[in-house]
Amino acid sequence: MLFLLWAYTPPVMSIGRTLFIGLFLAVCLGASLQAKQLAVIVDKSNNVGGMTANDLVKVFKFDNHKWPDGRPVILVMRDASTPEMQTAIQKLYHMQAEEFKALLAAHQTAVIIVRSEDELLKSVESIPGAVGLVDVYSINGHVNVLKVDGKLPLEPGYYLKGN
Repeated sequence: MLFLLWAYTPPVMSIGRTLFIGLFLAVCLGASLQAKQLAVIVDKSNNVGGMTANDLVKVFKFDNHKWPDGRPVILVMRDASTPEMQTAIQKLYHMQAEEFKALLAAHQTAVIIVRSEDELLKSVESIPGAVGLVDVYSINGHVNVLKVDGKLPLEPGYYLKGN
């Protein structure tokens, strides 16, 4: 019965239904196309609670090879084609994809490329000195989230906010 009422509506109600469907699709598509909000994560034994955006860039561009406790920095990353890495390349590296791939190739002993967010989380959790970028909604209790310029993900002005 409800289907019949939905299927046959007077022309005035049809405009409202069309508007509703259009808005619904716009919200759904907008949410799926929105860039990811990234969080910087480290293993639980890492005592660094945060860093400046400049220091974060140094870590991710291999200009800073060690944590304050002397452990080597190991970058755990997704493939450059993922939305997370597209945001990272834009915000941290300011490079084209090919330049980014060349940088990683030049520092391959300090980088681990993983296939999924789950694999990234497990790698950062289990490798002392590891650091990675994940979608903020993938964070779990097995890693620490670093503040960037004193802000956590989802706070206004956070450095790695997606577009």
